[in-house]
Amino acid sequence: MADMNTKQLLDLVNSRQVAQGDERVRAITARIVGDLFRTIEEFKVKPDEFWAAAKWLARLGQADMVGLITAGLGFDRLLDILEDEADAAAGRAVGTPRAIEGPLYVAGAPLHQREVRLDEGNEGKGEVLVMEGRVLDLNGQPVPNALVDVWHCNELGRYSHFDPDQPAYNLRRRIQADAEGNYRFRSFLPPGYAIPPNSPVSELFALLGRHGNRPAHIHFLVSGQDKRALTTQINIPGDTFLDDDFAFATRDGLVVTLEKVQDAAGYASLGVNGPFTRVRFDFRMQAAECEDEIVPASRYEKAA
Repeated sequence: MADMNTKQLLDLVNSRQVAQGDERVRAITARIVGDLFRTIEEFKVKPDEFWAAAKWLARLGQADMVGLITAGLGFDRLLDILEDEADAAAGRAVGTPRAIEGPLYVAGAPLHQREVRLDEGNEGKGEVLVMEGRVLDLNGQPVPNALVDVWHCNELGRYSHFDPDQPAYNLRRRIQADAEGNYRFRSFLPPGYAIPPNSPVSELFALLGRHGNRPAHIHFLVSGQDKRALTTQINIPGDTFLDDDFAFATRDGLVVTLEKVQDAAGYASLGVNGPFTRVRFDFRMQAAECEDEIVPASRYEKAA
């Protein structure tokens, strides 16, 4: 083949085919490859730099940290912003704001009716927290028997399943609300956490001059009846990184109020017998417009 310039090479890369393929995949790939070609040209990227980046991507996958870098570079929040804009354009009322799933969801947590001790086996690990409320539709009516899937990190900022020192499903539970949409759980106020040191993600963040900290938060995947499954999280007020989340996930309406409660009456079933912190939070659910919106699945499950 004769010598060629970069434009000719790019044209060949994006036009050579032996079958029809998928038009959308071809168009998106052409845009990405074209942008990378132009980046390499503009910044005069050297072969050593290119292959160092390729090796970094391989290590990122081997470390199972792709979901962490997508959050840190803003892609997870970008997708939420676009979903919000699509809802607004369609005139869909929002309800509880969506928030990023994060890379640490695990399906199949133990199921309990109406209430649960999320912190079982973690006694004394932090300030006792009771979070309670209802799952409602946009008119304030209950979503009977809604499912509230909840998970958060331990006192060291680590998540079970991804941390070999924790038992399976530690600090992960599913709660089936009652006929009036009521749910509640006991746990402890979780801390924020930082991206793992000495990892592909921390290497990139150091080169970018960025920190890798998330403020304290609790994750939820809420579903029920004909409502659109909701992936969201609440933030604990007062955290240093509340307005400087490396994943850009803090949202108005999701920073809760902490109540200091002295009288534990009514909470004996959760093992609360002294002062505790309470959060009241109602999830308000959109009506689903198709069957796919009803299914409570992780982002990877949906992609599959």
